[in-house]
Amino acid sequence: MRFELFFLVAPPILFALTIHEYAHARMADYLGDPTAKYAGRLTLNPFRHLDPIGTLMLFLVYIGWAKPVPVNPFYLKDPKRDMIWISLAGPGANILGGLGCGLLLRTMAYLGFGYTGILFEMVLFGLFINLALAFFNLIPIPPLDGSKVLMGLLPRGGEGGYEAFQRYGFIILLGLIVLGRIFNFPLIWFFLRPFVKYLGWFFSGIDPTSFIG
Repeated sequence: MRFELFFLVAPPILFALTIHEYAHARMADYLGDPTAKYAGRLTLNPFRHLDPIGTLMLFLVYIGWAKPVPVNPFYLKDPKRDMIWISLAGPGANILGGLGCGLLLRTMAYLGFGYTGILFEMVLFGLFINLALAFFNLIPIPPLDGSKVLMGLLPRGGEGGYEAFQRYGFIILLGLIVLGRIFNFPLIWFFLRPFVKYLGWFFSGIDPTSFIG
């Protein structure tokens, strides 16, 4: 990554990661679990949420993750149901972040700004990274949020087999990303791109993947 490009993408990446993890912590606290708050994760300070490998992946391939927010299901009234809402809160916050970026782009277009300049590129990347992070995290591979949503949707007694799969989830996920880079066929991005493309266009009137992806 070029040095000047780092300063262009760093603020949107930190913003997207922060609102994602903050939303998890806020939803958990709202549903009765103060664990994240006591761990100092109920904050908009991005450095409390960064995971070294996940953040590096975001800068390299625009797909990554932050440190998981700690959740203690014993505090929850209905752990199976509440974990779904806690898991969806992060991607939901990123979709709202993407909507905010999209509306800002529409406002800039209305005011006569061209499709050039640092501010435009930063906001466009904010739209891109928020939507990419949201839908990436909805993939049902541990430790992503989608795996916890799927666990909550499985019938009681049917979680055992999926829990056994969880120990291999991170290796599978990292393997897919690395192999995609090696063979120049990013399989994960192949599935994410339509969501980022069409929802990005719906929010902003611009296809963010035509500039970035």
